Amino acid sequence: MKTNCTNQTGKHLSFSTLLTLLLVISSACTRIGVGAGPPAGATVLFDGTESSLHENWAYWEGPRFAAEMPIKWELVADPVDEGRVLNSNDPAAAGGKYGAADIVTKAKFSDFRLHVEFLVSVEGGNSGVYLQNRYEIQILDGDSTRHGMGAVINESESPYHAYHGTGNWNAYDITFRAARFEDGERTEKALVTMYFNGVKAHTNVPINQVWGGPNSGIDGGKDGGKGITDTAGGIKLQAEGHPVLYRNIWIKSLDLGEPNTDF
Repeated sequence: MKTNCTNQTGKHLSFSTLLTLLLVISSACTRIGVGAGPPAGATVLFDGTESSLHENWAYWEGPRFAAEMPIKWELVADPVDEGRVLNSNDPAAAGGKYGAADIVTKAKFSDFRLHVEFLVSVEGGNSGVYLQNRYEIQILDGDSTRHGMGAVINESESPYHAYHGTGNWNAYDITFRAARFEDGERTEKALVTMYFNGVKAHTNVPINQVWGGPNSGIDGGKDGGKGITDTAGGIKLQAEGHPVLYRNIWIKSLDLGEPNTDF
């Protein structure tokens, strides 16, 4: 599934063939980074419309759930481009109460390719993208530690150098392979590869556990987050009382037989 965007064409190819190849290569390359459109077979989870929000998402009713449907995340004007975007600053999460008003896709996923764009409006802005409502890819302005921006939280280094900063759009492009089980026991850990704003940030990072306790996501309250179960989960966006904005979210289900998420 790896796309090579530097392929050289033979000098004897016709102009029309060269043009076609260039268009195909360009199309493939633009599916990573800010503005990347969904490939064939992908599902658009949020496109700036209320219908895409309410049809595809619901609140996660975890232990600290404090909101009520319909979703109170507001659609606001894109501060950079045209259109409307989603503001994660749900009032129920004021004071950083993650888990109180997080939203999660109604559909659940195992292996997948995911694209999410986000904009941190203010310094210190905090949110997060959860894979299978379990494993967090952190969004935290100003933090370049293993708990910080772009990190597979507490499990990898932060690729902070790729961050565009507050007031600008950023993109996570992720391929994820779910943990594997035999007779209820985990035999292979979840794996993730990620590009951050078109820069490769993580390659086949194994994910050991859920961090943040029971209010964080599925299995967060089991054996200190290490009790991972064979339960599919949705894509979750975290409300932490900060105006972090989201747009252009799409996903494509995969079936990764081999333990490799590189792309």
